[in-house]
Amino acid sequence: MPAPLYNLRVLTVEIIVVGNEILLGLTQDTNSNYLCRMISGMGGRVRQISVVRDDRESIVEQINASFGRRANAIFTCGGLGPTDDDLTVEAVASAAGRRLEVEAEARELIEGRYRELASRGYVPSPHMNEARLKMARIPEGARVLANPVGVAPCIVVEERGCRIISLPGVPSELKGIVEGPLQELLREMFGRGSYREREVLVDCGDESLLAPALRRVASAHPEVYIKSRATGFDRGLKFRILISASATTSEEAEAMLERARQALARELRDI
Repeated sequence: MPAPLYNLRVLTVEIIVVGNEILLGLTQDTNSNYLCRMISGMGGRVRQISVVRDDRESIVEQINASFGRRANAIFTCGGLGPTDDDLTVEAVASAAGRRLEVEAEARELIEGRYRELASRGYVPSPHMNEARLKMARIPEGARVLANPVGVAPCIVVEERGCRIISLPGVPSELKGIVEGPLQELLREMFGRGSYREREVLVDCGDESLLAPALRRVASAHPEVYIKSRATGFDRGLKFRILISASATTSEEAEAMLERARQALARELRDI
């Protein structure tokens, strides 16, 4: 049995948001914000977010750039639908050097969804026309996961030590997949399931006085992330210090935070 693709403590993730409407300012991107919270909560680290046009070569370029940076996982958002400008799947196939083919499971999922939609009167016919069949054409060897809200399935491709997870651009569909069919794969990838954070207010007018204390606490508690949020200089200024941690359980994450918080409180007594 081959070794697991992912055995790192922290996975490096990049997100590619696809859509002319985002770059034109017609639609606000909420998908990357949601994915960042989810990935952080499961113990991963988002290194970069890119927004590209509905253009095959632009998407391929971004995927190849992520490969070059040795990303452990790439999430793409958008471009999975039936129209001619939905080009993400084609771009993923090109970047991964795979042929596009109509995959039986993908076709079955899509046909089933259209039968359901037709039975409810949402679409006039369940017939698989060419536009609908387009969503069943996926990169050779890819895995598909059902879309419990819409039609276009999630597509997962493993290439060059990286997992490419392609999700629909409609936020409700993306969230439905992430919190449903994708959960098992996410747990396998990240191996950690809870993210917690706490904000501490400190009376201090100079961030440079905090730096040595924060450094000592961070060194003693490498399992947590500690960051001060500077706002300027002033008497009576309160600095916000963010302490965050990821762990298998919420109780474990809370315990990490509390240990770091107490250590920070001890360090700050002398400031």
